Amino acid sequence: MRTASDTDLDVRREVYLAAALDAFSIGRLAGLPHLSGARCLDLGVGGSAVPVWLADRVGTEGEVVVADAEPLPPGLLAPGRYALIRARLLLMRTPHPEALLRRLAAALAPGGTLVVEDWHLWPDDAVLAAPSARDAHLVDRCLRLLAEQVLPALGVDPGWAPRAHTAARAAGLTTVDTAIHAPVWAAGEPGALLLAVDLARHHRRYLAAGVAPAELDRVRQLVTDPGSGLVLRGHLLYSTCGGAGFY
Repeated sequence: MRTASDTDLDVRREVYLAAALDAFSIGRLAGLPHLSGARCLDLGVGGSAVPVWLADRVGTEGEVVVADAEPLPPGLLAPGRYALIRARLLLMRTPHPEALLRRLAAALAPGGTLVVEDWHLWPDDAVLAAPSARDAHLVDRCLRLLAEQVLPALGVDPGWAPRAHTAARAAGLTTVDTAIHAPVWAAGEPGALLLAVDLARHHRRYLAAGVAPAELDRVRQLVTDPGSGLVLRGHLLYSTCGGAGFY
């Protein structure tokens, strides 16, 4: 049963995601031609401002359809329907991302574009600075548990993103390219605050993995206090873009 606290965490997560990712996503989409009058599908949007930006670009003759997560509404991915489809942090959360990517590609109109954005959660060398070696080890431990145990147990594939390029080509998309956003997050910034949300959302899983309550409190303090001195290499965001051929 979900609680008011769960809802608050979801809202905070959406706000932090938008702050951490929207500028890169919009920059990626800004290079696409011919959006005026287009029909677009934006998936996994949460609190993102990207749909609003897209609506301005497509104008009154276009349309922006939004959906947050699977299961997607029936009929949403009708063949040949969209000039642009963007899926943010969605495929990494599905059991069969390659299959969903093929469905997305099939829903593109001739000449349409698919943009898939997913994190590669790679915990190695993620702590760039910390107040002490003990703090660095503790934060590293929590990040490793997130990538190697917590998220996989929830059906999330932290290693999917590097496979998206090959999967897009296998789905028949052309001119496939991948850009990788490698941010740095200081304590108190939206990306670092996402870790605080994860600690709260998955509190029981961290405890079950052997992290003590006091240790979780310390990590929460480190990531939320701008004066803590903690600096993280953020999750790598893979943005894979491919076009549907004309037929």
